[in-house]
Formats: sequence, C-alpha cells, structure tokens
Amino acid sequence: MNNRERILSRDVVATQIPSGDKTPLKAGSQIFIHQTLGGSYTVQTDTGLYRIDGRDADALGDKVADADVKVTTLEGGAPDPEAIWDQLRRVYDPEIPVNIVDLGLVYSMDVEKENDSHRVFVAMTLTAPGCGMGPAIAEDARSKILQVPGVHTADVRIVWEPPWNQSMISEEGKMKLGLI
Repeated sequence: MNNRERILSRDVVATQIPSGDKTPLKAGSQIFIHQTLGGSYTVQTDTGLYRIDGRDADALGDKVADADVKVTTLEGGAPDPEAIWDQLRRVYDPEIPVNIVDLGLVYSMDVEKENDSHRVFVAMTLTAPGCGMGPAIAEDARSKILQVPGVHTADVRIVWEPPWNQSMISEEGKMKLGLI
C-alpha cells in the first residue's frame, strides 16, 4: 500500500459525500485518502466518498491534531465570534483546496442567545446551484461550529441570493487558485 491507502483500525462515523449523511465505517475497511484539509480527510471506500473528522485520525494511522479552537467564551458564556470564523476557515469543498470563507461562500454568521445557551446561524452558498456537495459542506461547517465553546446549536443554511461569483473570493483564495 502507498501512503494514501489505509486500513481503518477502528470503527468511525463519517460524513457521506455529497449527501452529508452520517455513516459508520467499519474497522478493517480499506480507504484511499484523496485530500487532507481543514483538519479532516476526504476518503474513498468501495462504497463511495466520505469525510472523516480529524478527531478520528488515529483510525487512519495518523496523529490526532489539536483542534486549535479557542477555549474561552465571552461574558455570559457566549461563544467568541472569531473562534467561529476560525472554524469556518477549516471547512473545505472536497473538490476545491480553498476554505469556504476565502471562497466567499459564507454570507453571514450570527450568534443568538437562546435561553441559557447560544445558537449560531450561518447563511452560505455554493459555487453553482447544481453543486452536489452542499449537504456535506454544510454538515462539516455545523460540526466544526459545534466544537466552539459556548455554542449549543448550529444552523447552517444554503442560500442562493445573491448568486456567488468569482469576485467574492478573497485575495488569499485567488492566490491559492492561481487567479492572481
């Protein structure tokens, strides 16, 4: 086996691409790693493509990396908005090596107090209305947001207005994509 072919050493729950459904992958399953970005792995099995969270890196024979999530909350236990944005910068389309923030896909992020907890609302879009990766990307964003201290619930919605275009990509994103 080469460096990208692996055997799962234990069961993991992965996110199926493109549906975003949580799916168990069994120990002993052979996988092929397509990319490792944002602390997660895009892998292929004999049943399809999946995203495996970096917290399960040990099942792939890799070291589990620190989540790099700020561990503090603001006054009243509210999540730090910058920590949420940092987590969104760890979300990647499985087909594009630029995070969703630098791609200009995240239109808004709001934190609302809900009883004694906090809910995060994100409105994001995709590069094209026919992109089938939406549910997987939204689920990845939701799961990363939930890692931020003080966040109880995360609601990530895909919207189509305004339509996305390349001018929404950050300068850093354009550099990574070779557009400038």
